[in-house]
Amino acid sequence: MAAPIELLVQQVLQLPATDRARLLDQVISSLDADRERDARWNALAAQRDAEADADPSALVSGPEAIARIRASLG
Repeated sequence: MAAPIELLVQQVLQLPATDRARLLDQVISSLDADRERDARWNALAAQRDAEADADPSALVSGPEAIARIRASLG
């Protein structure tokens, strides 16, 4: 006899992809209990996005950013 979690997995995998995606979103949301932290990160991301839109010349590529960090660490 399969364990209850294995039976649940079998049932979930039989659902249509859209239902599995919706279920996954709900499960992930239930694990993330720090909504205040998420709100702060979202606000910071929005601020940085606005800054990038306002002055695209300030943007650097990922490799350039890593090179700058490495150089600053010596």
